[in-house]
Amino acid sequence: MTANLQKDILILAIESSCDDTAASIIRNGKILSNKVASQGIHEQYGGVVPELAGRAHQQNIVPVVDVALHNAGVSLHQLSAIAFTKGPGLIGSLMVGCSFAKSLAQSLSIPLIGIHHMEAHVLAHFIDEPKPQFPFLCLTVSGGHTQIVKMNDYFSSEILGKTIDDAAGEAFDKAAKILQLPYPGGPFVDKYAKLGNPKAFLFPQPNIPDLDYSFSGIKTSFLYFLQKKMKENPSFIEEELYDLCASIQYTFIKHLMKKLVQASVQTGIKEISLAGGVSANSGLRLAIEEEGEKRAWNTYIPAFEYCTDNAAMIAIAAHYKFLRGEFETLQTAPFAR
Repeated sequence: MTANLQKDILILAIESSCDDTAASIIRNGKILSNKVASQGIHEQYGGVVPELAGRAHQQNIVPVVDVALHNAGVSLHQLSAIAFTKGPGLIGSLMVGCSFAKSLAQSLSIPLIGIHHMEAHVLAHFIDEPKPQFPFLCLTVSGGHTQIVKMNDYFSSEILGKTIDDAAGEAFDKAAKILQLPYPGGPFVDKYAKLGNPKAFLFPQPNIPDLDYSFSGIKTSFLYFLQKKMKENPSFIEEELYDLCASIQYTFIKHLMKKLVQASVQTGIKEISLAGGVSANSGLRLAIEEEGEKRAWNTYIPAFEYCTDNAAMIAIAAHYKFLRGEFETLQTAPFAR
């Protein structure tokens, strides 16, 4: 091993907050590998089963870490630190990643770094160029969270608005379930929306004060609309699937964008970013880009592989924490919320 390599900051990062087991290697802020193992077993249940997720993480974590190390050309003894997702997430899934990370860090006598899952989604913007300038606004949308966050520094933020009920990703999946689409349904809604008319069916927008969101009313309106139409024509969903997907996606995105525009106007910030699993949605990505052109925003959207749950985002967050010397003790424990 060369002297230069010994001075490198090499971190193994582990993500296990839900149903994806992921590992990534980062050297001096540059991602060397990013491996994800998904769990197909949940499809038959129409949602993630926590107990099954935890068991699958136990099976996947060693081979996933091995592949990440191999792809990066790095050995365990070259590592400078071990990072892991501390929360929020499914507590059983988090425990697997946390326990593995603590044991490995202790055996190698290297620091341990705990990462907040939602912070990591935002910091995914610093993996590749172009990178946003502080302060910037980030619309963070996932299956469990929907927030407008003002980022003042890497680990200094303020939540300006959040959902008061369903998260955007949850709303997409519930709408897909109503349409009898496979799980996870969000990507199917996005796929079929490209083939439909987004204004074929109109659904009411919620009137929520300030910068908060609400998706339950849209979802309920969509459900009642379909129940009524199905009584009149049992084949309605099948016949109008593309237009239904386009219309409900348009409604969700319109709600998301309205509050983001308000946040930009109120703060005067034109550095605007998108993060979280729902940032992989092509309709939302296009909406932010179009709004950015109209309002002279500088917009930032991570590559698709860094949108959904992955360990590269944990790795980049860990890199900045390592530079600050912010480490965990072996007594640290994960948190669900």
